[in-house]
Amino acid sequence: MREDDLERINGIDDMVLGEKRPDYWERKVEMTEKNLPSHLLEGKVIGFILGDASGWEYGVPENIGWIETIGVDPSYQKKGVARILMEEMLNYMKKVGVDTVYTFVNWRDWGLLQFFDAIGFRRGDMINLEFKIED
Repeated sequence: MREDDLERINGIDDMVLGEKRPDYWERKVEMTEKNLPSHLLEGKVIGFILGDASGWEYGVPENIGWIETIGVDPSYQKKGVARILMEEMLNYMKKVGVDTVYTFVNWRDWGLLQFFDAIGFRRGDMINLEFKIED
């Protein structure tokens, strides 16, 4: 990912999630030395994926990888772009020794659940814990 891709990635994020997160993406660019795999068509970013291997965060060993976010321009969805991005990310993870990949998906996001199911993801052994901070 290049800094000049940020505007397009923010646009895709806005189309998919309904909100722009420029600060989030600027931090991601600053925090990582690795490239964010993206898929280009005629020089235009049409999708992206972000993930990495664990560095023993929360006691999770290095053979574990995480898919943090994936986004595809809605006009290019259901055309195999997300699958290509996922395959690129999984190939990268395999090269660095990852043998298990996790991600978080909202239980009510049926489309995303179907996508990950089609890729081969299954419900894992980790439990999502949540704590609501009240005013």
